[in-house]
Amino acid sequence: MTTIYRCCHGQTIRPGKAWTDQTGVTHPASWHTYTAAQKAALGITEIVQQPAPDSRLYNWSYNSDGTVNATAKNLDDVNEVNDDGSPMLDSDGKQIVTPGVKSTLIAEVKAQQGALLAQTDWAIVRKADTGIDVPAAIQQWRNEIRLAASLMEDAISQAADIDAMAALFVTYTSNPDGSVAKTGMLYDWPEQP
Repeated sequence: MTTIYRCCHGQTIRPGKAWTDQTGVTHPASWHTYTAAQKAALGITEIVQQPAPDSRLYNWSYNSDGTVNATAKNLDDVNEVNDDGSPMLDSDGKQIVTPGVKSTLIAEVKAQQGALLAQTDWAIVRKADTGIDVPAAIQQWRNEIRLAASLMEDAISQAADIDAMAALFVTYTSNPDGSVAKTGMLYDWPEQP
């Protein structure tokens, strides 16, 4: 969690930086070493900000007290409409669509898949150009990449809500015995041979 400080007139002040209070007194960069009583006398308040939610899944902002305002993003694409309810059109007369979380994440999976496959495209080009076979390990890895992408896209498409979508991201948890447990699948690609 991040801690921010505000002085008596609402100005955000930072440890290690001098600041000037509303009476014109400049306080040194070491002001953060003041005692709690000194800080209180100057009207300095400490605000501990809550952890921010995942920006891929939520629109959010901080409130002045450090709490978070968060709204889940739409899972599905949204056809934008005008105030009168008619479709909002672009300059070409096409419906304006705001991509939802599902479309955005599927596009990211496709982009990552393409970047991974591009690393071994040389073997495919060589096969087409010279007839030299693609090494078995490379072909197997390429097949595994395609399978992983397909499974990720299916899981994204089937997510019923934001919590289900959040559960798809890979997370690591330390167990009491020192082992690490992995959950989720998004962006967990097979290792290249």
